[in-house]
Amino acid sequence: MLKFVTNEPVLVIDDTLVVGDLHLGIESEFYKSGFTIPSNIGKIRDKILLLAKENECKKLVLLGDVKHEFYGVSFQEGREIPQFLKDLAKRLEVHVTLGNHDGNLKNIAPKEVHIHPTSGFRMGQYFFNHGQSWPSKEFLETEILITGHNHPVVEFRDSLGFRSIEQCWLRCELNKKKIEKKYKGKSNVQEAIMVPAFNPLVGGLPVNRKTEGELGPLMTNGIIKLKECDVYLLDGTYMGKVKGLK
Repeated sequence: MLKFVTNEPVLVIDDTLVVGDLHLGIESEFYKSGFTIPSNIGKIRDKILLLAKENECKKLVLLGDVKHEFYGVSFQEGREIPQFLKDLAKRLEVHVTLGNHDGNLKNIAPKEVHIHPTSGFRMGQYFFNHGQSWPSKEFLETEILITGHNHPVVEFRDSLGFRSIEQCWLRCELNKKKIEKKYKGKSNVQEAIMVPAFNPLVGGLPVNRKTEGELGPLMTNGIIKLKECDVYLLDGTYMGKVKGLK
């Protein structure tokens, strides 16, 4: 059973809560730019634990980019992330698939946390991968790929130029022929679900605007066509396909 939690950027799969892109320690980057923002790591921890309790979850999957510092570990991350993960592991079975910002996370994560490689891992008929690297070949045997990395949002503009954004889910078909050519094997994967970022301080990729930057190999190689993905807001509103959004 897969459930999108209404008005929250999280999935529930059976007894597992799925959370994407925490970017813990991003406040340090703001500080370097002259903005002082208190750490919100405690609020993020409490919110995750509350959502897990409300949805009767026993497991937690963190979809990568748990930390924010790209190279190494910042002072804030080294001080706060180990205790953050330990607090979660006291209540839940915690699994992490490493993202592109997770360098050295293995060195500071408590032993209770299950760390999986950037290629991702399988749990039943679901495969979890951050999105910056190719999934391992094992994902061919699953039905649904769950991925993060791109922080999808929809951008709205009015006639006066006022701009706002809303987080969204993307549900995407995969090009089966291209997958089987890449992996040289039969694929059972039916769709990919892109999860919005959990940390409210991180930016988003406006899927209805010209995209720039690293989208991940599945998109850049045409296995997922962004314009063909279905878009859902967090409240469940279906916006249609990306190509139909202005």
